[in-house]
Amino acid sequence: MESLTVFGSQGFVGSHFLRCIEDEFLERKVPFKIFTPYRDCTNCCINTKDVVNFISTVHNYNVFEDPHLDINTNLNVLVDTLENWRKSEKSEQGCYNFISSWFVYGGSTLHGAMEYDDCFPRGFYSITKYCAEQLLRSYCTTYDLNYRILRLGNVIGPGDKKVSKKKNAIQYMANQIKNNEDVSLYGDGTFYRDYIHVKDVARAIALVIEKGEPNEIYNIGNGMQWNFRDILYFLRRITNSSSKIMSVESAEFHKKVQAMSFYMNVQKLHNLGFHPEYLGEDLFKTLVD
Repeated sequence: MESLTVFGSQGFVGSHFLRCIEDEFLERKVPFKIFTPYRDCTNCCINTKDVVNFISTVHNYNVFEDPHLDINTNLNVLVDTLENWRKSEKSEQGCYNFISSWFVYGGSTLHGAMEYDDCFPRGFYSITKYCAEQLLRSYCTTYDLNYRILRLGNVIGPGDKKVSKKKNAIQYMANQIKNNEDVSLYGDGTFYRDYIHVKDVARAIALVIEKGEPNEIYNIGNGMQWNFRDILYFLRRITNSSSKIMSVESAEFHKKVQAMSFYMNVQKLHNLGFHPEYLGEDLFKTLVD
């Protein structure tokens, strides 16, 4: 990376990414610029070759309170940043890196989802993230610009201020276990996800920006399956928690918009030389440390 503009650096992943690159950039005297408030995206002046955009909503439940929020945040802000980047003299030599989500794939999968598998998102968040990907591809094709799309798996680790039942549920349940509170688990809890530590995600994003091919999609995950039930019982054991883990019926809206089980194929990421630092028990211990 010769220069970089970062949008959304105060979020969970964006802030870890900034810490990941900051020391290296300062040492190498690489110019980088940070835009955090949405209002800065409308008339900002971008003077770097590369852009990475973390700005996004984080779950499918906004439709109940503000149906426009996902559209305004994930689509309108994206177009504002693209327009401002295009006006830069350096954009033709650079690349727009868009942070997307595994949610765009939609349904459950028994194999690791690959970057060019069909996508069938079902919630407002999921659909607008996929629509943003398509807008980005069309915009960059129209103006002969380069892009990358990075689809993140389930990102866990310390510092997520938006943990709730709606977002990062495994961390929410881990907090309940630490506090000896009873945990409600959908069904038998044997459904699985692809979890990756936020520090590994930050390193993976930096690697893709540095070495990834332009106009490509990259899955950012561990490519492994871990089910909720095993994780929660492991956390209860290592914390000596008195929490009860109770089976409950899945919420109807959850069934409509959420994949039951999911993980991704991450061979393209590994081909760039990525090796995660946190795996297995070391990964999940960070939920309660």
